Amino acid sequence: MANLGIPANTIDILQKYHFNFQKKFGQNFLIDTKVLERIIEASDISKDDCVLEIGPGIGTMTQYLAEKAGEVIAVEIDKALIPILEDTLKEYDNVTVINNDILKVDINKIVNEKNNGQPIKVVANLPYYITTPIIMGLFESHVPLKSITVMVQKEVADRMQVGPGTKDYGALSLAVQYYAKPEVVANVPPNCFIPRPNVGSAVIRLTRYEKPPVMAEDEHFMFSLIRASFNQRRKTLINGLLNAGLGLSKENIIHALESMQLSLTIRGEALTLEQFAKLSNLLKKE
Repeated sequence: MANLGIPANTIDILQKYHFNFQKKFGQNFLIDTKVLERIIEASDISKDDCVLEIGPGIGTMTQYLAEKAGEVIAVEIDKALIPILEDTLKEYDNVTVINNDILKVDINKIVNEKNNGQPIKVVANLPYYITTPIIMGLFESHVPLKSITVMVQKEVADRMQVGPGTKDYGALSLAVQYYAKPEVVANVPPNCFIPRPNVGSAVIRLTRYEKPPVMAEDEHFMFSLIRASFNQRRKTLINGLLNAGLGLSKENIIHALESMQLSLTIRGEALTLEQFAKLSNLLKKE
């Protein structure tokens, strides 16, 4: 099968099937073999691995994954791409294509059926408009994962790895860093895609922690606090939490902040993950 990382081969396939790009699906196909090789290398895949690919497109990266992995499950939302994938992946007997929306798929069920419930690796060139819900969905539903290696918008990759006090720091930074160790492995310019996106991209690898680096007695409650703290960034942490409908009283919040020796005018963006965990544990007790 022709290597689809070579632009001419991608164009041939798109013309053969009279394929039209769908803006609503955020379709940008990778046409750079060096970037593809870098993603495969960073994802550290072997024949022992079962890989979930989200949004395979025309199967460009799927071919690379199928060469390396034991099993590949590719979930594609656009039904117009299914006949193309049947063509471009026909030489591989270790690929299953599922025509569905990844946000509606029961990934835990797939992992049980295809990999006996053992941890999988996720590799994807993610549609930018739903990057955050996909990554959060994978973590929050506790899918057994070893790592997630994904191409995302550069500013989202930056957001995943920054710390307190920076403008990009927010709920996504904290969630990613609670579940995984983030590491940007490559920056990718717009000319590596067809059609060209308007923004730069980056490949980030999130290596799942066995155990989170902080101890939150109620993870769900901690993330409710985190989201409330960043919903209105200009407000103080106290006001943010009071407006969030979490049933917290001002006295309890003040008491918790004082016992942590934090200023009562502090904003959410100044707190570390460790401090959010501690605050969550104190307020949960109250």
